[in-house]
Amino acid sequence: MEAAFARVSRIAAATGLPGIETSTSYGTPALKARGKLLVRMKDAETLVCICALEEKAFLMEADPRVFYETDHYKGYGAVLLRLDAADDATIAGRVEAAFAFQKGSKKRK
Repeated sequence: MEAAFARVSRIAAATGLPGIETSTSYGTPALKARGKLLVRMKDAETLVCICALEEKAFLMEADPRVFYETDHYKGYGAVLLRLDAADDATIAGRVEAAFAFQKGSKKRK
């Protein structure tokens, strides 16, 4: 999981977004901005990305090879991302989208 999170952290740092910090969430490595969760590792192969429910549905339909959900995440404002199927630009886009969402959102549901 360390190598995967190092990749995600490197990509997030390259976005230039202000205030992104390394943290933990549910015992796994995470990136937050001003204490709000952006992304976290679910396991060594999977990144949990905060997003709006409408965006989640779009992402899963547009590219199910990369984006999916499990029963645990149904109805929750987060989409799962398969790291081995995602390029760096896709990961950067999810970090940027989560940052924008958390900046303008009071709730994730």
